Amino acid sequence: MDLNADLGETVDGLPTADDTAMFALVSSASIACGGHAGDAASMRTAVAGAAAARVAVGAHPSYLDRAGFGRVRVAVEPDELRAQVLDQLRALAAAGADVRYVKPHGALYHAATEDAATARAVAAAVADLSAELGRALPILGLGGAIEGAASDAGLPFHLEAFLDRGYRGDGSLVPRGAPRALLEDPDAVAERALRLATEGVVIAVSGEAVHSAAASLCVHGDSPGAVAMARAVRSALDAAGIEVRSPW
Repeated sequence: MDLNADLGETVDGLPTADDTAMFALVSSASIACGGHAGDAASMRTAVAGAAAARVAVGAHPSYLDRAGFGRVRVAVEPDELRAQVLDQLRALAAAGADVRYVKPHGALYHAATEDAATARAVAAAVADLSAELGRALPILGLGGAIEGAASDAGLPFHLEAFLDRGYRGDGSLVPRGAPRALLEDPDAVAERALRLATEGVVIAVSGEAVHSAAASLCVHGDSPGAVAMARAVRSALDAAGIEVRSPW
């Protein structure tokens, strides 16, 4: 099972997460590449940290929304969005990353799940970089429109599940700011990881069982207690004999 975290998210030169500690616990790292956070220097630092820890690097592009940390949906034409995402992917590659996958960030992640035009724009940008690299880059996401867009673009798609976010009964995430949007108890997060890895099930805030064939589990690097949660997850998976490794 893959365990990923969103890292390299510096704002005004300051990291939002303990990247060093998280690199020691995860198998994949989605690195901010300038849209919502990060810059050339932080990308180089994150890429070096991932390499030292033997962690796979993914690109984490966003709407160009540093003020809102990429959590606000932005009205942008598909061709422009494609170019913006491609610029971010290229920036991470230029920082020395061996980019293994792409995971959109924040509002772009959810827009690509729900909106076909956004999904096609993101997939087209990933296909553009794939052509430049000479290999098809997988897209990591929640399903929906982006899964179909990836398939249409000839790209692999991998389903993700979130360990530290509340789920609704339809499989979508509880919006940030709403009650029970975030999980902060390491034991509860570890229990969710085990159930996802062994049963493919996550329990929604309504009590419903949501089925997920997730290939990767996410702990947000900037979540409260992220390191403690990631450490609890690794301990639980290791104890159950479940190998944590990247599929990329």
